[in-house]
Amino acid sequence: MKHALFATLCATFALASTCPAADDGFARIFDGKSLDGWEGNPAIWSVKDGSITGTTTAALGLKHNTFLVWKAGTVDDFELHLKYRMEGGNSGIQYRSKVVEQGPQGPIVGGYQADMEAGKTYSGILYEERGRGILANRGQKTVIHPAADGKFKIDAVGSVGDSDKIQASIKNGEWNDYVVVAKGNHLVHTINGHTTVDVTDEDAAHAAKSGVLALQVHVGPPMVVQFKDVQLKKLGGATTAASDITLLQGEWIAVSGKKDGQEMADLANAEVTLKVKGEKYEIAWPGGGDSGTLKPKAGNSEPKEIDILSDSSGALQGVYQLKDGKLTISHGTDGAGRPKNVNADSGSSSIALTYRKK
Repeated sequence: MKHALFATLCATFALASTCPAADDGFARIFDGKSLDGWEGNPAIWSVKDGSITGTTTAALGLKHNTFLVWKAGTVDDFELHLKYRMEGGNSGIQYRSKVVEQGPQGPIVGGYQADMEAGKTYSGILYEERGRGILANRGQKTVIHPAADGKFKIDAVGSVGDSDKIQASIKNGEWNDYVVVAKGNHLVHTINGHTTVDVTDEDAAHAAKSGVLALQVHVGPPMVVQFKDVQLKKLGGATTAASDITLLQGEWIAVSGKKDGQEMADLANAEVTLKVKGEKYEIAWPGGGDSGTLKPKAGNSEPKEIDILSDSSGALQGVYQLKDGKLTISHGTDGAGRPKNVNADSGSSSIALTYRKK
């Protein structure tokens, strides 16, 4: 079994009705078990009860706001769905942001923030961390205009709802649904089905079009914030290679395979495992293994294309396809080019394997 392999995508979507279906183009970017693909201070960020958990204590003595940064890509035009709950403190979802510096207690991030707190004032607002400050209070529809001397002006042009009623719908200490949609210069936040802000940012000198995604813990009193069911959908055309690589993170098991039309019976008795972290992969099978780099190609074609840069076999051209909760991958063998499909038909000089998440 001298070949390069890889796998992708969570097979189970046990979501509430407010969350998107698996075939809506959303990808889970948190696997529910580890912080693979995320970076932050391990003294603050962990996984508990299947949730990303940020915890601060008096003993920690947090000196600055710090963040858990999604490292597997950036966001530009997107729709993000997640659930959150809090015990004390203040937090937020950074998007189209930038890592300003690696602070003494973890990454420091600046940019757009979908705010949340244990109090009753700021949840749902649009705040620009280390930037222009509050760009829309809860319930507001605003337009941000450039002004003289590099400054800006915020015009409140309408309402998306009553702030107190929106706050009343937020469940203190329990799970809440948060949705952030950013397309062009139009930004919308929603909590528990209630639009909290609607912002058009026409201040081109400061409006961000792309950047990192991150989660915040705030300096101040001890707090706990948790996030789960974190799902991201790219909007406005073809998916990017960066978004595709996020689907590959984690550990996987091959469950079946074909080569030139013949079933690979040896897979039934041999555990073939694959680990993907970033663009790097490691594959292991009884008595052997391989490693290398994965390079998904941007686009929405089916099957999708990927280049597999094997440390032992060199460059292999592949395709992959998700169907019925499983991922099938095919690549050429013996110098053959990229397969046209994932079937590994007789005479195709290709191999195809199907994976499930371990």
